[in-house]
Amino acid sequence: MNSAKKLRRSPEGGYARGDETRHRIIEAAVEMFGEHGFEGASTRDIAARAGVNAPALQYYFENKEGVYRACVEALADEAWKTFGPAIEKAQEALDGNADTPALIDAFIRIQEAIADGAFAKASKPGRRMFFAREQAGYEPESATQILSCRIRDPLNSASTAIVGRICGLPATDAIILIRTFSLHGQVVIFHVAHRKTLSLLGWTSIDTEKAELLKSVIREQTRTLLEHWSRERDAALAQTAPATAAGTRTKTRTRAS
Repeated sequence: MNSAKKLRRSPEGGYARGDETRHRIIEAAVEMFGEHGFEGASTRDIAARAGVNAPALQYYFENKEGVYRACVEALADEAWKTFGPAIEKAQEALDGNADTPALIDAFIRIQEAIADGAFAKASKPGRRMFFAREQAGYEPESATQILSCRIRDPLNSASTAIVGRICGLPATDAIILIRTFSLHGQVVIFHVAHRKTLSLLGWTSIDTEKAELLKSVIREQTRTLLEHWSRERDAALAQTAPATAAGTRTKTRTRAS
């Protein structure tokens, strides 16, 4: 996929106006790609929704693939504003060998960032469908590569590292991966099965009050599970400690004899 072209206008020649036009095209394109997919959305229709003429898309992005890449990059920039601070705090907790309560707080902060992002997309059907199509593998693979590199990999890495530290297992252990994905799945379900979950709850949308209720329930469940797993870790360590001490005493007596 070709990279989106940079603006050709100089700042003195109206950069601010050109930048606003570029942003408007991207916003319209996200909606169109979400509604119709990459193949179904035409540059002519994107231009019409953005209120510009069709050649403007070629001027700013070269072709439809350039428009799509620009959309993904813009969405990644926006997502990092939501996830970035939580991921950075989590990394600080890991690097500083924080205690279990602090690690749990760091994980919940990540989870709530995911919730904020999911609920924000839920209020914008075009964006929600854009991500749904991309995650289902129906759109250009480069989109997945960009989002994985910039957002998903750092988020998953921090999340699994925290859960692994709490459970006393490597972050790559299958149990840790399953537990992490299951914890985040509490949030993701309201994004991937948006209409069904709303129907079951008898809601028409997720407003601020409902979002806080969801986050509160998920937060409590997550904290309960993480605390339980930390107790399992401590119990396992307590069981191995006597055996280790006994082995050490045996070796000492053997050397002495």
